[in-house]
Amino acid sequence: MRALVISGGGSKGAFGGGVAQYLIEELRHKYDLFIGTSTGSLLISHLALNKIEKIKEVYTSVTQQSIFSNCPFTIKRDKWGDEQISINHSKVLFNFLKGSKTFGESKNLRKLIENTFTLEEFTRLKNSDTDVVITVSNLSLNTIEYKSIKECSYEEFCDWIWISSNYIPFMSLVKKNGCEYADGGFGSIVPIKEAIDRGATEVDVIVLETEVTYYNRLASKNVFGLLSNLHDFMINRIEKQNIAIGKFAAGNKDAILNLYYTPTVLTTNSLIFNKEKMTTWWNSGFEYAAHKNQELNEIKEIEH
Repeated sequence: MRALVISGGGSKGAFGGGVAQYLIEELRHKYDLFIGTSTGSLLISHLALNKIEKIKEVYTSVTQQSIFSNCPFTIKRDKWGDEQISINHSKVLFNFLKGSKTFGESKNLRKLIENTFTLEEFTRLKNSDTDVVITVSNLSLNTIEYKSIKECSYEEFCDWIWISSNYIPFMSLVKKNGCEYADGGFGSIVPIKEAIDRGATEVDVIVLETEVTYYNRLASKNVFGLLSNLHDFMINRIEKQNIAIGKFAAGNKDAILNLYYTPTVLTTNSLIFNKEKMTTWWNSGFEYAAHKNQELNEIKEIEH
């Protein structure tokens, strides 16, 4: 049983899409199980349907407006051309006056999911032999939950995809089934163990982060910068723990892990969605997967 796992990573999901495209189209990998967290959850349904060009077009066209119904920050370019975020004080204040618990709202993303993943596609996928699983964080019960398409209605599944991608406090906090839910990455950003627990004997894992740390973060310029740095620190710790646990689980079950990291730092702020950059990242992911597999084949030939 072969599984594809795609981690969280915001806009860096475009790179993951390129890697997945190579694995599916060029290597002809047939996956029985797809598991995604956050941005990974946005990719996997279309990948399971083999609608790669469709999801590529969606990913490389998305903007802040596509995601946020109330965007809590503004994006500015400094004199070196780098993009920086700062608080949009009026919109954050407006959100709090409405009684929201978060700085911003991502209801546009929920609409985008339903507009790009149709009921017909959902039904076809649910009735297939392939399982698609979404990772979410249940903040009320302090647990991680995995939602299979086999156990959901269309509306529920679209909700879980949206919830898995809600990076609070910048995006929506969702109350569902009496509990508060948020981004799956807060507990399981790289759900390798879940794939193995569900019976996978070989797992291709796309990790939307470099294998080693290549940079030191600059000092925070505002509260958004501080929160962003804090979240990234926590997510990085969770990611390394998930991978270590996944490797341990694979060792115990004699499962094969194939890990695909980003070879370079793509961005230091994955909440910025730039069409030009994301198109480049998708193509880079495809080329990186091709290069990596070429190297592996050369090593195998030498060993033989």
